[in-house]
Amino acid sequence: MPTLRCSLLLAAGSLLPFVLPAAAQAQQAPQAAPAAQGDPEPGGDDLHAPIVVTAAGLDTLDLLAGTSVLQGVELQRNLGGQIGEVLARLPGVSATSFSPGASRPVLRGFGGDRVRVLIDGVGTIDAASTSDDHAVAIDPLIAERIEVLRGPAVLLYGSQAIGGAVNVVTRRIPPRVPDEPIHVDGFAALDSAYDRREAGLSLDLPIGTMAAFHIDGSFRETDDVDIPGYVVSDGLRAQLLADAAGHLEQGEAEEADALREAASIRGTLPNSATETKSLGTGLSLFSGDSSLGAAFSYYDTRYGIPERPGAGRFEHLEEGEDGHDAEAEEGHGEVPVTIGLRQYRGDLKGVLDLGDGALDELRARLGYSDYTHTEFEGDEVGTRFLVEGVEARLELVQSRRTIAWGSWGGSVGAQFSHQDFAAIGAEAFVPANLTDQVALFTVQEIALDPVEIELGGRYERTEVEAATLGEERSFDTVSGALGLSTALADAVRVGLNASRAERAPSAQELFAEGPHVATQQFEIGNGALGKESAWGMEAYLRGRIGPATISLAAYRNWFSDFIYLQETSEEQDELPVFQFLQQDADQWGVEGEISAPLVSRDGFTLLGELRGDYVRATLDDGSPVPRIPPLSLFAALEAQTGHFDPRVEVQWFAEQDRIAAFETPTDSFALVNLSLAWHPLEGDDNVTVLLQTDNVFDAEARRHASFTKDFVPLAGRNVKLSARLSL
Repeated sequence: MPTLRCSLLLAAGSLLPFVLPAAAQAQQAPQAAPAAQGDPEPGGDDLHAPIVVTAAGLDTLDLLAGTSVLQGVELQRNLGGQIGEVLARLPGVSATSFSPGASRPVLRGFGGDRVRVLIDGVGTIDAASTSDDHAVAIDPLIAERIEVLRGPAVLLYGSQAIGGAVNVVTRRIPPRVPDEPIHVDGFAALDSAYDRREAGLSLDLPIGTMAAFHIDGSFRETDDVDIPGYVVSDGLRAQLLADAAGHLEQGEAEEADALREAASIRGTLPNSATETKSLGTGLSLFSGDSSLGAAFSYYDTRYGIPERPGAGRFEHLEEGEDGHDAEAEEGHGEVPVTIGLRQYRGDLKGVLDLGDGALDELRARLGYSDYTHTEFEGDEVGTRFLVEGVEARLELVQSRRTIAWGSWGGSVGAQFSHQDFAAIGAEAFVPANLTDQVALFTVQEIALDPVEIELGGRYERTEVEAATLGEERSFDTVSGALGLSTALADAVRVGLNASRAERAPSAQELFAEGPHVATQQFEIGNGALGKESAWGMEAYLRGRIGPATISLAAYRNWFSDFIYLQETSEEQDELPVFQFLQQDADQWGVEGEISAPLVSRDGFTLLGELRGDYVRATLDDGSPVPRIPPLSLFAALEAQTGHFDPRVEVQWFAEQDRIAAFETPTDSFALVNLSLAWHPLEGDDNVTVLLQTDNVFDAEARRHASFTKDFVPLAGRNVKLSARLSL
């Protein structure tokens, strides 16, 4: 791979590795991730640190009106095997829920190539966005916190983030020298619905006064998940029984029995077990306000892919195709399919203090990934997906300057990424391709009391080449955002953001051609696709009103040349043919959350929380955009008593019957969750033992954003015991 080798040599030859600029990061420590972080209060709790959302050179980052941070007990309460499931209770967030082993986040109704998933500020560099049955190469078990950035202004950090971005923050590159001889973070959990057994441990050690060393590891194993009721939805079950009756009338008793058996499976989701392990180590060197760090990590997971009852996964293959013969394919749909995913990853991060001049510091970040994803048909190797890539960014942070009517600060930078993708096997529906991106960006803030102005811009050049097809496309995209905000009171801020976002089509959207069995489609790309663009407006209010903390946002986006999959009247390999097309689209939505102490006296606080979100997206021809999540509402009561914090939650999802052609509706459902957090150390919450029961009433739940919702319901009643420490 000469192009990749050349890229790595160029990166290694520079003074510092390229870096991702901070979308939102700590004020107190040089940190390259788009992170929201803060120091714990003296003597306080590392797991419950206060959040200060900023960006390099900015006092606040108001262009990203929709932001959420999950950490501490809330992260412990929501922790799951896949990043999508961890975040699904946040406003504006859903999940693909393809299987227990594969679930990507859906932000404001968008997923796939419209949502970037980052680890410590750099892309995961995997094949997760290619298909919903591909897991994200991140184990949430090693996360210190997870940040969710929603809205088109996130495009300042990558053109593939028109819906938003998720950043998983770890300590694999130590951000500072620990104050203690050794810092330990640990987690362990057991549960009933998944028969989960998991544990993670990380150690941070000072090496003298100028260096820090980190090492971590995690392991998770689950069995086939327990579910309430039938595996298949009512509509699919009726269809299977009707088909069985038809086969019986034609004297095909064996086929009828198989369909009736598939319709009757209940209580456990077959082939949904998972096994995951990860290892990571890092070293950082510090000199004054400058630092240089490196990390290496390994991620390995194997998980089952539940099959749609009545539809053999490989029945579409023609005799002799890709070396399969008819005898081998006979009954192949009954063979369990599992995915083995493995990633080796290296990361570099640097911060160089530039003194007291016009520039404050230089920040650098680089990530490299060697990723292999293998689909197994029983014990036989099926399709393999291979990704090797690098992502790097460099950022110059401006010193804060006083101007005539206020102050001015910001940052400018550059980004480079290269990804070499290959697929081998019967389901290689995306051809081998190379994707290169080069970008320039800036974020600026002008404080003119009482108004603050934020401006951001990004130019990106994307080149996509599929050599086996003799195809090559290039795109120049320009994105920008302008924000105005002011304080209504000392602790309340309102603002209005306007944005213009552009996204280059992905290699899959351009060049796909083949059976995509995960979604039961034969996908055909469109080499004539142009850029997708959107004008957006967003208004927000956030801050404290009395004792209450509030965050509200309303947004609307007008898309030109929105890229989507449309079913045609054709069929190939016994699958309906879908082709990528473009037309204009309109999206709008609201989201918000409020938290307030209802009672507070004598060491006792009763805290109330409300969250909600709604999004609506429509194509120019009047049809709905597929798989848009319905209205959801969330309410919680938590009693904080010092040592014990009991909590009750209710999350309700409306039915979704506003659906695209060939899409099935989803019934409404409500999930009730109970938990009791115990903090055994007096005056210190760094150790938390959590007993919880999710889905107390064993309700049947299916997420509308999921391709597999008709035969992969969410887990039933789940009793979980977990312990987390940070000492």
